Amino acid sequence: MIRDPETFAAFLDTLRRFVAQRLVPRERDVSDADAIPEPVLREMRTLGLFGMSIAEEYGGLGLTMEEEALAVLELGRTSPAFRSAFGSNVGIGSQGLVLAGTPEQKAAWLPKLASGDVVASFALTEPDAGSDAASLRTRATREGDGYRINGTKRYITNAPEAGLFTVMARTGAEGSGADGISAFLVPAATPGLAVGAPDRKMGQRGAHTADVVLTDCRVPAASLLGREGEGFRIAMRVLDKGRLHIAALCTAMAERMLEDALRYALDRKQFGQRIAEFQLVQAMLADSRTECLAARSMVVETARRRDADEDVGLDASCCKLFASEMCGRVADRAVQIFGGAGYIEDYGIERFYRDARLFRIYEGTSQIQQLVIARGMIRRAQAFN
Repeated sequence: MIRDPETFAAFLDTLRRFVAQRLVPRERDVSDADAIPEPVLREMRTLGLFGMSIAEEYGGLGLTMEEEALAVLELGRTSPAFRSAFGSNVGIGSQGLVLAGTPEQKAAWLPKLASGDVVASFALTEPDAGSDAASLRTRATREGDGYRINGTKRYITNAPEAGLFTVMARTGAEGSGADGISAFLVPAATPGLAVGAPDRKMGQRGAHTADVVLTDCRVPAASLLGREGEGFRIAMRVLDKGRLHIAALCTAMAERMLEDALRYALDRKQFGQRIAEFQLVQAMLADSRTECLAARSMVVETARRRDADEDVGLDASCCKLFASEMCGRVADRAVQIFGGAGYIEDYGIERFYRDARLFRIYEGTSQIQQLVIARGMIRRAQAFN
C-alpha cells in the first residue's frame, strides 16, 4: 500500500501522463496490429502495473482496493487492450494465489507475476459452461502423488501470453456441482497443455483470448490451490474483487468517450452553430456526465468499504452491472453525437463502441449480476425474519 498521500498522488500523475503520452497515441496501431508493442509492455513492468494488487513482500505495489480503483480510473482512459495486458496479473490470474496459496506457492509465483516476467491466466469458462460455471466438465483425477487433468477451456484471457494458468477442474463426482470443483496452478509448459489460436473478436484487439486444451496433463499434488472442493469458492471470491476493477475500467472508458464527444460537439457546426448548442445533444452529454459520476462514486465508495473488511460482494455486483451498462449507453450516445463520423475508423469512437460491448459479458454477464444482486437481497431479507 502507498501510505503517503503525496506519493500516491504522484503515482497517479505518472499514470495520467503515461496514458496521455504513451498509450493514447498508439491506440489505432495496437488495434490494427492486434498487439501491444514490447517497449510499452516494458514500461508497464517498470511502473509496477503487473503487481499493483500483489503485496510488497513479493515485489508488488500492494495497493488497497481503493488505490487500485483510482489507478484503473486513470489507466482505463485509453484502449482497454493496454489494461488487459496486465489485468489478469492484477486480478483473476493472481488473486486466487493471493487468497489461498501456500507460502511455497506464493514464493514461487507471486514475484514473477508482480514483475511481469510471467503472465497469469484464469481458466474457468468452457464450451458448455460459461455463466453456469458450476457445471464445468474439465476433470482432475487423482493418480499417486498428483492429478491428471483433461478438458477444454474457452475464451481464456491472455492465454496466448500466459506462463501460468489457474485451472478449475472437477475432482468430485458428476453432479456434485460447485462443491466438486478444485483449483490447480498449471504452468504453461506442462506437457499436455496446449493453447489454441487467438480468437478473432469484435473488439478489444491487442487483448487476446484463446482455447486452452488439457489432454492427460499431469500436475503434482502441490499444484492444488487450497483444498479439494474449494475451487469454486476461490473463483467467486476472486471475481468479487475483479468486478470492482472492471467497474472502474468501464467508468474510465466512459469518461474518455464523453470527453471525445464533447470536444467533437464543440468543433462540429451544423445550421450555422456548434452542435453542442443543440438541446438534444446537450441532453446526451448531461445524461452521460451524470451516469459517469454515479459509477465513479459507486466504485470508489464500495472499494473503500471493502478495504474496511466489509462484505461488499453484492455491491460489487451492483457496481459491475451499473458501470458496464452505463459504459454501453455512453458509447452509443458518443457515436450518435459524432454522427456519420462515429461510424468511421478514423475517429476512433467506433473502436471504443465495439470495445465497450464486452464489458457486459465477461466476469459475469449483466444478467448474472442481476441474479446475484436479487438473490443477495432476498437472503438478507429472510435473515431478518
